[in-house]
Amino acid sequence: MPDPCLLAHQSRCSPSQWALEHVFIAPVSKRPTLAAMAAVMFLCFSTALHGQSLSDLPGAAAAGEAEITDAERIDILDLDEEADRAIASGLGRVFAQIDGLRDVEISVQAGVVTLTGTVTTQSDRAKAEAIAARIAGVVAVENAIDRNYEVDSTLSPAVQSWADDVQGLMRGLPLFGAALLVALVISALGYLLAAQRRLWLWALPNAFLAELVSGSIRVAAVIGGLIVGLQLLDATALLGLVLGGAGIIGIALGFAVRDTVDNYVSSLMLSLRQPFRANDHVLIDDSEGHVIRLTSRATVLMTLDGNHLRIPNAKVFKANILNYTRNPQRRFEFDLGVDSADDPIGAMDVGLKAIRALPFVLEDPRSQALIHTVGESSIVLRFFAWVDQGSTDFMKGRSLAIQAAKNAVEEAGYELPEPIYRIRFDQRSKTSGDVPEDTTKAAKAAKAVKAPGAKAAQASEADNAAPDRTIQNLVSKERGDDFESDLLDTKRPVE
Repeated sequence: MPDPCLLAHQSRCSPSQWALEHVFIAPVSKRPTLAAMAAVMFLCFSTALHGQSLSDLPGAAAAGEAEITDAERIDILDLDEEADRAIASGLGRVFAQIDGLRDVEISVQAGVVTLTGTVTTQSDRAKAEAIAARIAGVVAVENAIDRNYEVDSTLSPAVQSWADDVQGLMRGLPLFGAALLVALVISALGYLLAAQRRLWLWALPNAFLAELVSGSIRVAAVIGGLIVGLQLLDATALLGLVLGGAGIIGIALGFAVRDTVDNYVSSLMLSLRQPFRANDHVLIDDSEGHVIRLTSRATVLMTLDGNHLRIPNAKVFKANILNYTRNPQRRFEFDLGVDSADDPIGAMDVGLKAIRALPFVLEDPRSQALIHTVGESSIVLRFFAWVDQGSTDFMKGRSLAIQAAKNAVEEAGYELPEPIYRIRFDQRSKTSGDVPEDTTKAAKAAKAVKAPGAKAAQASEADNAAPDRTIQNLVSKERGDDFESDLLDTKRPVE
């Protein structure tokens, strides 16, 4: 009796389907025999089912088949000697066409390829294995290739490779020359365009920005020429590598020179904003002087002592700038004390009349005074007055106003406060009391002598309240005719 399982396999149906078709539908005369065969088939099917592992169950089989494609399945019937000889022959022909793999020996058995022999480099060994694995019908590759460490066999291919590279370079020299010529032409055109200084000065607000744009055009022209040249040489991958490396280096340099970059950007912003003019009297934080020039790196001042002071533009851009020249009218103030027993309002009126009588003191805005503080032995009065810095020196005017107010208050009978000291005398050294009398007389005499001298000094100094132009003349001489290096532009509005 034939095997039911084999019959089911040959009829390409499952054992249960075969039993249904051949047992229950078959004629009655054949049913006993077919029933016996169905029982045997069912026994085989049950044994096979119980002998499967969990991974061989229908669900697992379906999952396994989903992971392995039809192209990856290996047909055992195709693994015969003729297929092995075909694989070995085809692989040998392939290796014969590749330098470095001609000495590789091939043997194939049941689809397993074994590679032996020697190669000169490790890359050739990996190449041989990769090629063998791609051949249709190969089940696995056993790589037993050894590397040849003999000097002759290793050095000869290297020398040959170098010779081939030199020959290739010689053949590519005309193309390299053409690419270099194109890159130089593009760079030259960029430099020629950037050299049109008058054009950029006309189109842009100031010389600093014009120089910045000119430099950017030069850099762009060089990069553009390099890109076109490398494209002609079909070496754009190298260009990407170079630009990527340049970007990384640029980021590192940016962190390293961030102060310089900050100063450079501040110079650009100052040149656009124009916070002051040449020869302006400014106070930048704690630095005071007259502006000489604004450069691409620093602001140059001449201090009131006649010294040069260079302040980095990054500091100037962030600093508080006080410009005394922008508004010629400037107010000064000073304190004057009187005795606590005197009338402070009357002393203020006397002092204000003396100050307003000075020829350099402005009538509008008018001078003012107020009581500042009241102490134990004095009342401090504060006076305010305005002068025109264009015609009056600020410091001289303030000095003469102090002198005029003091003399007027004293002449009006107001006592200026003096320090009070308590002195205890020993009884044994007590005098007859003539010392205080002499002291009083000496004070009165000094006062009588001092008053005419003060008036004479006021009369002589009143004509010298004109501003001192020494520093301004030094700045003008320093600037000379060198306006190109100065970023201060008189044609642009001041911020």
